[in-house]
Amino acid sequence: MKKEIHPQYFEKAKVICACGATFVIGSTREKIEVEICSACHPFYTGNEKIIDTAGRVEKFKSRRAQAAKGKK
Repeated sequence: MKKEIHPQYFEKAKVICACGATFVIGSTREKIEVEICSACHPFYTGNEKIIDTAGRVEKFKSRRAQAAKGKK
């Protein structure tokens, strides 16, 4: 490997999530701030957390319900 072209590697880089969870990983950055992690992501938690400002989710759910009624 060539010397002095690679970034510094931090073996104990701290990751801080918006939900308050923190954990340590290896990275080229010493501190990483993320908005979502495995502690708060709906896929991992099983909780549905929807941020909807224009009512799009409700429109989608109503269209889906109507489509399901039409198939019967």
